[in-house]
Amino acid sequence: MISNHNKLSVTILGSGTCVPSLKRSSCSVLMRTDDNILLFDSGAGTMRRLLEAGVEIFEVSFIFYSHFHPDHTGELVPFLFSNKYPDGSRRKKPLTLLAGNGLLKFYENLKLVYGHWIELDSDLLKIIELDNTNHDMRQFDDFKVESIPVEHNPESIAYRITGPDGQSVVYSGDTDFSDNLVMLSKDADLLICESALPDELKVKGHLTPSLAGEIAKRANVRKLVLTHFYPECDQVDVEKECRKTYSGPLVLAEDLMEIEF
Repeated sequence: MISNHNKLSVTILGSGTCVPSLKRSSCSVLMRTDDNILLFDSGAGTMRRLLEAGVEIFEVSFIFYSHFHPDHTGELVPFLFSNKYPDGSRRKKPLTLLAGNGLLKFYENLKLVYGHWIELDSDLLKIIELDNTNHDMRQFDDFKVESIPVEHNPESIAYRITGPDGQSVVYSGDTDFSDNLVMLSKDADLLICESALPDELKVKGHLTPSLAGEIAKRANVRKLVLTHFYPECDQVDVEKECRKTYSGPLVLAEDLMEIEF
């Protein structure tokens, strides 16, 4: 259930990637405010993890997408479809979908395949495209969201959520090293940052532990959470690699982990 205090709470739902794993679901993060439950990305396994975290899909009021790769959006279709069961009457709170430019086209293309099975009543579904060329800021009820483009896909954006008590959480989505992410994360209470592969396996469009640590250090964040681990990360000391650049509080994400900050 939604917390009755005014602090943001954060739960890692999926700490993995596109690689099937019994340990790690694909990317997803749950945040709670006084009045809203927010979901960041919804890769495979998200709805099951939501239930394991004690949240029904009908309670989710916002879904933020960092970009449109399947390991981040794969359960949007089943999420919308499930909201129609048994007759659509269980969802009382409107659902808002947010992402960078292209979200409307992405959704319309999904409807070409699935038709009315993923359509909700107009008063229950709102779609907002955020500017993925500049810094964007919106105020919703009891939280503020800021977004900024990062280095992965053309539509890729990172998010900063500021809760009712002023606490701030940044979600990087997928990105390579990004000065924009440093700027967005400045003095944040928590940075949830992708760290897809070990330092020696760096690939374009993704971070490694030491690069994520460098971003956290430059941004002066209070706590860093590394997530989005490919299986290769299980073969190295991820914390040791991150400590090359970052000396602050550090957490290695696991599915269903509640983050204190």
